[in-house]
Amino acid sequence: MCDMELFAYHNSRISDYRLPQGALRCSERAVLSLCLWGSDAHLAGAVLRLWADESERLIPGVREAQDDGFRFRFELAAPEKPQLIWYYFIIELEGKKLYYGARSGVGRISDSIPEDYQITCFDADFSTPEWFRNAIVYQIFPDRFRRGGADSEGRTAFDRADFHRSMGRRLRIHGDWSSEPEYLPEPGARHYLPNDYFGGDLRGIIEKLPYLAGLGVSAIYLNPIFEAASNHRYNTSDYLSIDPILGTEYDYRELVNIADSLGISIILDGVFSHTGDDSRYFNKYGRYEEIGAYESRSSPYYKWYDFRHFPDDYRCWWDFTTLPEVNELEESYVEFIRSVIRKWTQLGARGWRLDVADELPDEFIRLLRSELKGLKRDALLLGEVWEDASNKTWQHGIREYVNGFELDSVMNYPFRDAVCDFLIGRCDAFALNEVLAGQQERYPQPFYRACMNVLSTHDTQRLLSVLGGAPGKDELSRDAQAKFLLDEAQLGRGKRLQRLAAVLQYSMPQPPCIYYADEAGMTGLMDPFNRRSYPWGHEDESLIEFYTKLGKLRRQCTALCRGEACFLPVNENVFAVYRKFEERSSISIINRAEVGYDILLRAGAFREGGLAPNVKFAENYASALDGERICVHDDMLRLRLEPISAAVLVNDIGGDYEE
Repeated sequence: MCDMELFAYHNSRISDYRLPQGALRCSERAVLSLCLWGSDAHLAGAVLRLWADESERLIPGVREAQDDGFRFRFELAAPEKPQLIWYYFIIELEGKKLYYGARSGVGRISDSIPEDYQITCFDADFSTPEWFRNAIVYQIFPDRFRRGGADSEGRTAFDRADFHRSMGRRLRIHGDWSSEPEYLPEPGARHYLPNDYFGGDLRGIIEKLPYLAGLGVSAIYLNPIFEAASNHRYNTSDYLSIDPILGTEYDYRELVNIADSLGISIILDGVFSHTGDDSRYFNKYGRYEEIGAYESRSSPYYKWYDFRHFPDDYRCWWDFTTLPEVNELEESYVEFIRSVIRKWTQLGARGWRLDVADELPDEFIRLLRSELKGLKRDALLLGEVWEDASNKTWQHGIREYVNGFELDSVMNYPFRDAVCDFLIGRCDAFALNEVLAGQQERYPQPFYRACMNVLSTHDTQRLLSVLGGAPGKDELSRDAQAKFLLDEAQLGRGKRLQRLAAVLQYSMPQPPCIYYADEAGMTGLMDPFNRRSYPWGHEDESLIEFYTKLGKLRRQCTALCRGEACFLPVNENVFAVYRKFEERSSISIINRAEVGYDILLRAGAFREGGLAPNVKFAENYASALDGERICVHDDMLRLRLEPISAAVLVNDIGGDYEE
């Protein structure tokens, strides 16, 4: 690379080298630093190469002598409009150019153009709902959570299923709540249809609201509840009606009101990139009186869809002909979806999750945000985005999710992947730190604090199955998935690791989200096996008690709920999270290994890890999981971590934690 003696250092996660840390508000000023040392450092100069406002800028550094070399300081002002800023350093030495860069954290010198560091520049007025940032979320797949009692008209879910039969739809009904979901085509049919129902409904959720409140839940995210011709309801038939199997609009209002009395908010699932073909808008099968787009070019819904050759050749979601895609920016469609948002928000929804947000145009998301925030300033708009939301691209360039004009935040799938990979040994604690600290660096703070940290969802394998050693999602056929069971040893190990995953999830500075029945020890691979019915009467009570304890702890410990955060990979198997709010602090440590460790933690180690608040240990901590007292000397603490175990340490200033 270079035969000269020259060393360089910049760390985007340490305030000595990038101040302020993380993303910048528009027009905010920042200082970047690059240090050079070695026998040839006095001969070198440094330039910051910056890409912003679609143009390149070269900023000479201000040279400052240090004991062991030189520091070059670069001042910059963030652009006036939200965007991504990219930078690396050019080192000029005796007519030769060297480069220093990385995606994040510590960089390296090279002879060629390096990776760019990223700075996210976002709208100065961007804020996100505090109630959600401090929430504990519970995701419910309605058909599989609980079958409730009769509604106000004396009808059960299966009585109300007659609506779909009257429309000519075929249904398969599970009389036995504990039976397995169907995954094969019906006799004589070519394809599997998700038309089997367990009868979970809104009244069932209402009846279990006290249970959820006991877990510490303060927000429920509901998978779709609007009328649809499937058990998952992502093929909407009528956006303005509750699916009859789930109940009535009265049941919805009662759910919202009773949940609100318990301090629980309701988040609805908005599926706006496509409808069902069996809907009043497309009406492929003629089940609705209105003239659908499939039936006639004169339909009021015709412009919603993109027909390549009318009527059978049309654009559809991932080539599923049952899911015709819509033209989201068609004026009549925009106005209709605005009316959908208005109706259900005014009836009590406090937030919306946008299905496949990465398939929705930026302009459409901005319009939805404007409508929603006009109704309720603190309403939530959450997106389904599986990758890094700050720099995700599509055919029109970089998505604008994090700019402050679109989403409040996203479902945090990278968090899930990193935690699972760490706990099953696919990566070590240092790699886990790269993901978590990298997000903290790239996401605007309001967006970052509102990421919904999931560990399972209706689109992933169940957490316990993954941690117990199940094959990957693409490694087994559906037949094999249906038959797959963890053996006793795998199940036991998986539950031990699940406790570690939950500790980490509840220790993060974002809202944790439990996928229904994870807390009860539910297993399952991919759809539909991750959507089994909640095992009422067969729950793992000890696991539920553990989640209940974590929920209580997060509510009572202000540092865990509201504090700043920084991370520390102690060694390849041990990971720690430090949280601080005013004088209150917490330290969570997990050990994934089959061996124990005697841990010595220094406050300074967290500071060296970057993106840290003013790290200072309290004089003593209570170990919240076992009640032991941990004393601190000279900003260092010692503790023993047993194999596959976790510790959550909280200080009790102001009664911060009471057992």
